[in-house]
Amino acid sequence: MEPLVFLIDTLVNLYLIVLLARVLLPLLGLSPHHPIVQWSLRLTEPVLSPIRSVLPRVGMLDFSPLVAMILLNVLQSILVALIRS
Repeated sequence: MEPLVFLIDTLVNLYLIVLLARVLLPLLGLSPHHPIVQWSLRLTEPVLSPIRSVLPRVGMLDFSPLVAMILLNVLQSILVALIRS
């Protein structure tokens, strides 16, 4: 079962890195049309869009990436606990 735990941990951690990149790339001044920015948008928007529809914006701040990161960590913990039990 440990290889399955490793796979889940790896996939969740990689997705968390992509989410973090989505947040940080605009701060680096990259154009929204840059291929890396477009790639991160395509990978993260299916997760962030439903969260945004429920979570209200606070001014110019978008907390959906933070909520997604928290939810992914909770889901990861639950899956790992279920596998190990």
